[in-house]
Amino acid sequence: MTEDATSPAALAEEPIQWTEIITPHLGWFDLRLREIWQYRDLVWQFFRRDFVSSYRQTVLGPLWFVLPPLFTTVVMAIIFGRVAKVSTDGVPHLLFFLLGVTAWNYFASCLTRTAGTFTGNAGLFGKVYFPRLTVPVSVVLNNLATFGIQFAIFLVIFLYQWSAGAPVEPNWRIVLVPLLLVQMGALGLGLGCLVSALTTRYRDFGMLVGFGVQLWMYVSCVVFPLSSIAPNLRWVFILNPMVPIIESFRFAFFGKGVIEIWQLALSFGMSGVFLFIGLLLFHHVERTFTDTV
Repeated sequence: MTEDATSPAALAEEPIQWTEIITPHLGWFDLRLREIWQYRDLVWQFFRRDFVSSYRQTVLGPLWFVLPPLFTTVVMAIIFGRVAKVSTDGVPHLLFFLLGVTAWNYFASCLTRTAGTFTGNAGLFGKVYFPRLTVPVSVVLNNLATFGIQFAIFLVIFLYQWSAGAPVEPNWRIVLVPLLLVQMGALGLGLGCLVSALTTRYRDFGMLVGFGVQLWMYVSCVVFPLSSIAPNLRWVFILNPMVPIIESFRFAFFGKGVIEIWQLALSFGMSGVFLFIGLLLFHHVERTFTDTV
């Protein structure tokens, strides 16, 4: 009598074909970035969860995407533009500050929200395996969507004032905007991963990151142009990778600024270094963070 191929005994003898084999990370440089693409559905779910739930059960709802940058811009225009008389290179105060705030908010949100990856998801990370980097990647994408909404508001105001004769000169460098967005996302992701990894052992970093980002903004040419700095001191500000980015945004839309190619290249290089170091430390800490968080 032959045994049925579908019987429990026969099935038990057949080797199981695993679809996924999880192995430990073998070294510092075993980043496994390909897993991010394999788990792209999970990235989308994280993105959808965070984006939809951001302002759910709020009175103003989606208006919270645009009210904070507009309010901040108005305050800056009054304090720095009207009261302090800070130079804006002849650009209308509203446009000058709104573009700087919009770009800065994208970078700052990527950094601060990524910085809490381990401490904010310790319970989830301790229960199921998935690439931990999917969480900060979804944060960057979520902030990119928010930036798109805020940037659309800027474009509406910009086109209105440009058509009304505002002294701005948009140029071909606008095509560099997507590259600048990638750079800001990479810089925020790298620094956020770096802080997140350090926070698992030193909680002070998590408490200082918000305060530090606020101070960082005031030395990143958000409230003043680089041209207002003495030429012999500009190199100090150029060491801040966000300064060439902000200046490049304004030069592309307003045609005003003192940004040079080597400054932007230096900024790109520094962003790449921070991203690489942040990813290395992030992947190193994720193997043992459950013992320290």
